[in-house]
Amino acid sequence: MPALLRNRSLAALMAAEFVSLGGSSMTFVALPWFVLATTGSTARMGWVLAAELVPVGVLGIPSGAVMLAITFAIGCFLAPYYASSRLILPEIVGEDETLVAEGSAYVQAVNQLTQLAGPILAGLLIASISAATVLLIDACTYLFSFVVILTLVRAGRRAAPTEAARGIFAGVKFLARDRLLGPTLAAAAILNFVAQGLVATLPVLVFRRYGADAKVLGWFFAAFGGGELLGSMLASQLVRKVPLLRLTAVAILAMALPLWLLSIAMPWWLVFAVIAAFGFCAPLVNAPMIAVLTMRAPEALRPKVMTAVMTISGIVGPLGFLAAGVGLQYVSLTFVFLFVAAGFTFGAIAFSAAVRNGDGQPHPAVPAPA
Repeated sequence: MPALLRNRSLAALMAAEFVSLGGSSMTFVALPWFVLATTGSTARMGWVLAAELVPVGVLGIPSGAVMLAITFAIGCFLAPYYASSRLILPEIVGEDETLVAEGSAYVQAVNQLTQLAGPILAGLLIASISAATVLLIDACTYLFSFVVILTLVRAGRRAAPTEAARGIFAGVKFLARDRLLGPTLAAAAILNFVAQGLVATLPVLVFRRYGADAKVLGWFFAAFGGGELLGSMLASQLVRKVPLLRLTAVAILAMALPLWLLSIAMPWWLVFAVIAAFGFCAPLVNAPMIAVLTMRAPEALRPKVMTAVMTISGIVGPLGFLAAGVGLQYVSLTFVFLFVAAGFTFGAIAFSAAVRNGDGQPHPAVPAPA
């Protein structure tokens, strides 16, 4: 067993994320299915999916319908949650970029295990019980995770505040000065927009081509989780041997290739294989990039930098859901999948170029305290 996995705090964090994100993975299938089954509208499905992500970028915008209000409220906590779940790793494993990347790969492996099991379980539960019951089960998983993290996870000291870390936009200013992170984040926003469009298209694909079988949709989302699980296992080894930025620059290009096959009508199991291949490359991008992002920022600035990253990436996510949901009312699935493949390829090329151009650039200067 790798030494890092013997860290009790890391093990507790992984257990908490497994239970909580397992419920969330079931909801990821149940929520769009519930909307499609009750309304038959792809546009409404897009609005509901978008409502959960809108507050990641913009808080306080009121929503109308009850379901929109509930998913909006859930989304209010996504940005600080994801930021804190990544920032706790240096406090647990230490201030070493390689260890943070390895720890991130292990945490992602647990996350992807939930994406593998959760959608399959959700598909079975939706078919045997109801989508609403799956949403209730997800709600119960949060309490377990809260208790585990509160009682078992032991992190390091709190970072001393600095003058440079003051202000709401301190994280944004740091990103704007950084010649690696700034351009990379802009390209990542494009990728996030297209990826969310892909996610919103899969339920419609099942409704139109595979007999509206919820179990097939569960298998599709599980394919992504299974691919990411295998990719995370590989990433935990590669981050020790391959320069982190070089690894992420190559992996993002490989991630775009299988998407072109989705424009072809094929048996569902081939779609499963394509999605699994897409998911396999994701941890090879995310694990090293999260480590670079985390360790590149000064300790006192990390919370605001990571939250700024989640906010900027999250702003475009709802637009991807909406674009896919509304677009599918007017254009074919083939057209949407071609758009997804072309858009992701463009974003991947821009992302890889930004990483290569920024590799070796010095960290941006942080103003000294007055």
